[in-house]
Amino acid sequence: MKIQVITLFPEMFEGVFNASMLWKAQKDTDVELATVNLRDFGLGPRKTVDDAPYGGGDGMLLMIEPLMNAVNAAKEADPKAKVLLMTPRGDTWRQSVAKQYADAGNGLIIICGRYEGYDERITSVVDQQISIGNYVLTGGEIPAMAVVDSVVRLLPGVLGGETSAEVESFVEDDETVEAPQYTRPAEYNGMEVPEVLLSGNHAEIAQWRAKNAKR
Repeated sequence: MKIQVITLFPEMFEGVFNASMLWKAQKDTDVELATVNLRDFGLGPRKTVDDAPYGGGDGMLLMIEPLMNAVNAAKEADPKAKVLLMTPRGDTWRQSVAKQYADAGNGLIIICGRYEGYDERITSVVDQQISIGNYVLTGGEIPAMAVVDSVVRLLPGVLGGETSAEVESFVEDDETVEAPQYTRPAEYNGMEVPEVLLSGNHAEIAQWRAKNAKR
């Protein structure tokens, strides 16, 4: 899977893409992560990417030409890729949606908004608008990182255990959070691990975990 992130700040992704599971995914599987610098598609000698909104108002908007040219360039590299736009008004990102994109195996092109927003006409080439919650961030980069991480970790061969991506929060219904977990020591400062988890009885342990999972 190839994932391309269109951003004015590609340097923000260097540490994220080159650490932990995302680094492992690129090293051990066919995952390819890349950034597309929107500034490279800016207009004129100053590589301008933003302008004031028609009708007035505060802030600047990302212009349609640089955005469209960046998407077209990313599409040339991966014609079947789906285009996602990070925006507060988008569909709420969920585990089930991440799994759909991971299972589909198509590449992704993720557009990171900046400033006051973007020229609405870019939505004509967007397959889905995505929000990671009801709050506002400075730009779409952090949401894009969350989307990339949540999709890539579900791809075959990325996580260590065979069932690691199956036994965790939100897998069944986007709502259920897995039960509490413990490791050694069995007692710490008077706080003890639940006795059932030390019993070795896998059926009772499974029942306890199901009972203590939270919606």
